[in-house]
Amino acid sequence: MTDITMIRAAAARLAGHARRTPLLSSPFLDEIAGRRVFVKPECLQHTGSFKYRGARAAVSALDEGTRARGVIAFSSGNHAQGVALAARQFGVPSVIIMPADAPRMKIDNTRALGAEVVLYDRATEDRDAIGAALSSERGLTLIKPYDEPEVIAGQGSVGLEIAEDAAAMGITRADVLVCCGGGGLTSGIALALEAEGPGLRARPCEPEEFDDVTRSLASGQVMRNARTSGSLCDAIVTPQPGNITFPILRRLCGPGLVVSEDEALHAVALAFARLKLVAEPGGAVALAAALFRRDEIEGDAVFVTISGGNVDADVFQSALTRFA
Repeated sequence: MTDITMIRAAAARLAGHARRTPLLSSPFLDEIAGRRVFVKPECLQHTGSFKYRGARAAVSALDEGTRARGVIAFSSGNHAQGVALAARQFGVPSVIIMPADAPRMKIDNTRALGAEVVLYDRATEDRDAIGAALSSERGLTLIKPYDEPEVIAGQGSVGLEIAEDAAAMGITRADVLVCCGGGGLTSGIALALEAEGPGLRARPCEPEEFDDVTRSLASGQVMRNARTSGSLCDAIVTPQPGNITFPILRRLCGPGLVVSEDEALHAVALAFARLKLVAEPGGAVALAAALFRRDEIEGDAVFVTISGGNVDADVFQSALTRFA
């Protein structure tokens, strides 16, 4: 299981490869939120998402013989690109299983990074079965998108950076809002904060109708989403919390926060207008929660992840047209 030792080791392997993203702020966002807002823009990470951290951490943790045979992953796009880039950097093959309805840009980018992309129908085909067959046939190692200890450890490096920056600013108590799908980023950050910033509390943020983590935390048991597709926040849509991530989330996280798609799109527009950042809707739900759920947040400061910026041009244009 992932622990702080693994997170620190992953961070050491990521040094010089993953970007250390800054904390950004805007008085305009502070005014809307009613407190200081510090944004961690993982949209500026390699491949445009925090997912590179976990992918690189997992691929780098494999022994050379295993890694040389290649890796396989399934993803709607951000984990796909992270694994594809990490595999290319190590000179090993990668196969990525992606839903056919994933954003075209994410499919194209994954191929451009050198991966073999296998498309499937979310409604009629089982990605796990496809992955198992290809793994067995080719001897590939599966890099899961969130329910994988080394992936969680890599994502936890975000939490180490937040804790260090918060300490430098003298902030000892605050909520840390995290865009949450299966919980890899949220659980990694929560574990890092437990060790390095115990007064900082991770809180998962999700879109309406795909709030399985929020509902699971409230009930104390794993809850599934009724649907597994059909959201503009596709980057963080998963069926349910992970088997590894949920116990961590339940032990360490505060209550979840849920926002509408319109609020996520509004946050996309505000991130561009006030911070000059390009965020995808799923990557902006934590910012939306900070801005539009201010009464559900404690303290005079809040930290926010923008987890990804791989947004299709038409969605981005729609956000700016409607809310800018």
